[in-house]
Amino acid sequence: MYPEELVIPMKNDLTSVGFVDLNSADLVDNMIENESDTLLLVVNSVCGCAAGNMRPGVKLSLNNEKTPTSMGTVFAGFDTEATAQARRYFLPFPPSSPSIGLFKGGKLVHFIERHHIEGASPQMIAENLASAFNEFC
Repeated sequence: MYPEELVIPMKNDLTSVGFVDLNSADLVDNMIENESDTLLLVVNSVCGCAAGNMRPGVKLSLNNEKTPTSMGTVFAGFDTEATAQARRYFLPFPPSSPSIGLFKGGKLVHFIERHHIEGASPQMIAENLASAFNEFC
């Protein structure tokens, strides 16, 4: 498990723009099961592709005209129980950190795995998400 002093600034990178910090399995369940519209759920990570590509891309995507109703995040390697629970909702996709899921009515409708994040620019990630937002939000 990563030390709190390392993780907190990376968590704040998303919570400062409106993401809810989901640090337990119950919080993950409640957010997914109680959001009747759209939810963006991000598996955050300490890796370089999360810092350089994923988090900036996710934040940039929020400039789109259509955005999800709710946003939540879990942190891999820190919020262990919450991350495991989020990954259950991402099935059949294998565990991936970082990763991004868009839900509509509690059902996964769009998913971005780590291999789609690595090597992608923040703009490419934002465009991918904006396209999903335009379709589902």
